[in-house]
Amino acid sequence: MGTGARAITLRFLAAPTDVAFLGGSAVAGGRVLEWIDKAAYACAVGWSGGYCVTAYVGNVNFSRPISSGELVEARAVLVHTGRSSMHIEVTVASADPLDGRYSPATSCTVIFVAVGDGGRPREVPPWVPATPDDRARDAAAADKIALRRDIEAAMKEQTYTGDSTAATATLQFLAAPSDVNWGGKTHGGTVMRWIDEAAYVCAAGWTGGKAIAAYSGGIRFYAPILIGDLVQVTARLIYTGRSSMHISVHVRSGDPRETKRRLTTHCLTVFVALDTDGRPTPTPRWAPSTAEDIRLDTHARHLMELRSRLSPVHPS
Repeated sequence: MGTGARAITLRFLAAPTDVAFLGGSAVAGGRVLEWIDKAAYACAVGWSGGYCVTAYVGNVNFSRPISSGELVEARAVLVHTGRSSMHIEVTVASADPLDGRYSPATSCTVIFVAVGDGGRPREVPPWVPATPDDRARDAAAADKIALRRDIEAAMKEQTYTGDSTAATATLQFLAAPSDVNWGGKTHGGTVMRWIDEAAYVCAAGWTGGKAIAAYSGGIRFYAPILIGDLVQVTARLIYTGRSSMHISVHVRSGDPRETKRRLTTHCLTVFVALDTDGRPTPTPRWAPSTAEDIRLDTHARHLMELRSRLSPVHPS
């Protein structure tokens, strides 16, 4: 058994400062990703009894928006352990605080790795499923490992150069002390919020109106971001559907006194264009023209096919 509980629930009110648009009520996808990371981190630390880092976040489905003022529950449940890894299912639900009836809003899988002295992975207590539901969750998590590797490999083998006519957006800033955890590294949830913000800028610029996150996946953390690092978050459109925009986002960081930036995080996020009433609306179609754009358009279609094989997170 682990040193702490297998599951944890965070409960709080969504604040006006959490919204995506000035004057709007829907909470930004990046803020929800921060909540997911916090709940999963608390679960991972409680189980392993020490410091942990986010390694991967996958299959984040935003099924409906959360509004400012709603009561939010972020529930994290350990469903599988490896030697040093913990696979955690997170569901986020919200309710009107006057009636307390929760409805699911977002779900995903988060993988944390326990870290010991010198930043090396350390063993975690194994979790042994005891009930039929536990065994089903454990088996589903194990089955996803191979598919997740296929998604990671497909994303990693792609190259991104200037040979493109696609819409892009780049945010650049310094990592601040308020961005890091007690291990001295930037919170995974903070990095995911940056990703969401850059993708939003790219999506809004392309569609010429409002857009909201619908999906985020294949979020792979390669290296930590330190206080004072210069951070560059680059979002690039690689595919459009009827109302959707598939955007690849790379996060790089490094010493601001140097020109070299290391890749720290990469993911694919999907935004949906909204009309003035907040409903999905057709987005301008992007037609790839360069060899690289055509290759990445094919890559986006391949990722959609791989994602279709992923089973949804069990309700908690």
